[in-house]
Amino acid sequence: MDKNISFEVEVERGERFEFGKNWAKYLKTLNPERIEVAKKSLQEMLGIRTLEGKSFLDIGSGSGLFSLAARSLGAVVYSFDYDPQSVACTRELKRRYFDNDDKWRITQGSVLDSDFIASLPQVDIVYSWGVLHHTGNMWMALENALKPLSEEGLIFISLYNDQGPKSKYWLKIKKLYNKGLLGKTAVQAVFIPRYIILPFIKDIILLRNPLTRYREYKKERGMSRFHDFLDWWGGLPFEVASVEEVFHFFLEKGFALRNIKTVNGGSGCNQFVFER
Repeated sequence: MDKNISFEVEVERGERFEFGKNWAKYLKTLNPERIEVAKKSLQEMLGIRTLEGKSFLDIGSGSGLFSLAARSLGAVVYSFDYDPQSVACTRELKRRYFDNDDKWRITQGSVLDSDFIASLPQVDIVYSWGVLHHTGNMWMALENALKPLSEEGLIFISLYNDQGPKSKYWLKIKKLYNKGLLGKTAVQAVFIPRYIILPFIKDIILLRNPLTRYREYKKERGMSRFHDFLDWWGGLPFEVASVEEVFHFFLEKGFALRNIKTVNGGSGCNQFVFER
């Protein structure tokens, strides 16, 4: 990301997907069940029951759901996002559930902006799920994500899995999606039937509840399968990393792997929790 180029210009050029617009629509589906699932996913991956007495930095807060989950678990939370509409979504959740709470601070900023990162407090947990590969400079983003982390802190990240030629194929799809209304329409015309309508019909033919796959997806992290599809089809910038690359990046910096959940070579995000 060039600091001299604004978010709006990147969107206009077709270089950046408007994640915040998608998150604003997702918030209409948010309910107590999704919030509880999000809290549980944090507890399981971090290996904790409570975040009382801990500080939590959410890099790329998106909808604000996991900032909300961390605050609900007792953490002092710092949230930021590069996308102004994502910042607005996070502020909306704070307004709904923790209005006027001084233990949850939200701002706009970029993980690639070293000056901004230097202004952040030291925290016990750095969290960035599905974000750093959308910055335009994933490895620099990883470097900067470590700077606010305390000496005995944990970092919980997820990054798109490197599938080689398949990843290059998806990069082309994403670029097409962001080339105005025509590109977006073309991609949705192909992939909505493939990923949404056909599985729905198949479930009916096989006498299965067609809503089950959506309910099961929600149980994973409290997210929405449909809104995540839009994120996947359009998400630019787009970079990927293998499990080995991520592991060695942290190993060389003196970190130990505490938890991992991979996609077994498939598409989607590998999840990692590292500790110093």
